[in-house]
Amino acid sequence: MQKQKHSIKIFNLMKPFMDENFLLQSETAQKLYHEHAAKMPIIDYHCHLVPQQVAENKRFDSITQIWLGGDHYKWRAMRSNGVAERFCTGKDTSDWEKFEKWAETVPYTFRNPLYHWTHLELKTAFGINKTLNPENAREIFEECNEQIKNDPKFTPRGLMKHYNVKVVCTTDDPVDSLEYHKQVAADPTMETKMLPTWRPDKAMAVEVPANFKAYVDKLSEVSGKSINGFNDYIDAIQARHDFFASMGCKLSDHGIEEFYAEDYTDEEIKAIFNKVYSGKELSKEEILKFKSAMMHIFGVQDAEAGWAQQFHYGAIRDNNSKMFKLIGPDTGFDSIGEFNTAKNCSKFLDRLNSEGKLAKTILYNLNPCANEVLATMLGNFQDGTIPGKIQWGSGWWFLDQKDGMTKQMNALSLLGLLSRFVGMLTDSRSFLSYPRHEYFRRILCNLVATDIENGEVPYVGYEEQRVNQMIEDIAYNNAKNYFQF
Repeated sequence: MQKQKHSIKIFNLMKPFMDENFLLQSETAQKLYHEHAAKMPIIDYHCHLVPQQVAENKRFDSITQIWLGGDHYKWRAMRSNGVAERFCTGKDTSDWEKFEKWAETVPYTFRNPLYHWTHLELKTAFGINKTLNPENAREIFEECNEQIKNDPKFTPRGLMKHYNVKVVCTTDDPVDSLEYHKQVAADPTMETKMLPTWRPDKAMAVEVPANFKAYVDKLSEVSGKSINGFNDYIDAIQARHDFFASMGCKLSDHGIEEFYAEDYTDEEIKAIFNKVYSGKELSKEEILKFKSAMMHIFGVQDAEAGWAQQFHYGAIRDNNSKMFKLIGPDTGFDSIGEFNTAKNCSKFLDRLNSEGKLAKTILYNLNPCANEVLATMLGNFQDGTIPGKIQWGSGWWFLDQKDGMTKQMNALSLLGLLSRFVGMLTDSRSFLSYPRHEYFRRILCNLVATDIENGEVPYVGYEEQRVNQMIEDIAYNNAKNYFQF
């Protein structure tokens, strides 16, 4: 009897799952979030949305298409749960079958951020407060599909408006025509600004000569410039860089394993270009020198254009060669790498800085062991011209969850200025991922409020206003001012 009373008492103290004060563990945290963070618009300055879908305002046929299609986070979880590949990426399975397998997996994702993301997305997009499981999967599937069919909100543009997204930056290759960006820019009904982001990774991918030659030839075609050597190659890249700028591009993004900062001469790079363009394999040393030269040139171009440059580094991609051959890249077979990049990162930034060509820069590490390394790297190259000129980006990929984001913000707070942080981005292929900003903002508010509650940060008078402003700045204003959107 005594044991029963005790259990009831514990139950009564249990917080409800994902109510309005989800992750907000004090009244101060609730105030910071509800009165300040929640009201701020969203700037999604890095994502992998498909511009064509935005331009055409694509109507999706089901929750599966808008939610599970392209989401390698979910696919990884499903595979780990013993779900066959045909229910993840297969072409011979129905939307319902795929959704059903995801619903079966969800209860096994406790303590994985997918559990929180799943229910935040169902709640904020569809108004569904039920927890997804095999018992109600059909009901939720049909309810979502009914809304998708009848509510114009469930289009790319509708969802951006619903989540108060002011700017979204897609990820685009230099050879992309940007035709869909042109279409969106010319459409007065488009309320969210969609801008391209310069992603020139393929322009320095010289590991496979045939692929590189094909890329150079395509670049020549779209730029209208004949390429007979390295200088011509850079001229063609510059022409595309100028074109992106004319389309409103304000930032670049680089997905690299590590930073490249080898010493080289101009003559060496010209010879390496000629060698690889003629179809000959390069040595490891030649590859590193070419990548180093290209990264420096990209950095100079960005600085001269007044752009910000982003570097996402540290992933080992396409580890499963069998599945890469079957279904290609970006399908959930990547992992955290282990690279000793500190010296090369410093050398790369220092060279640009010494030449007066260091652009606004955002660094993202995938391995959390580099947190303090990057947090201290920032201070080396702040030059007093722009607040937070060198940024440490929010927890990325495997780190964009409560633990990863908390550790990132703690390290940034201790070793830099959290107040100048440009905040969250979705890095997503789904139009339903915007609640990740809410997730981040709740974590931020709880983090700051904990210090206030502990008497470590004052919250009265001037300081109260400063804290409130800091929350709004990190949520939106800092990114708006940094990128000049």
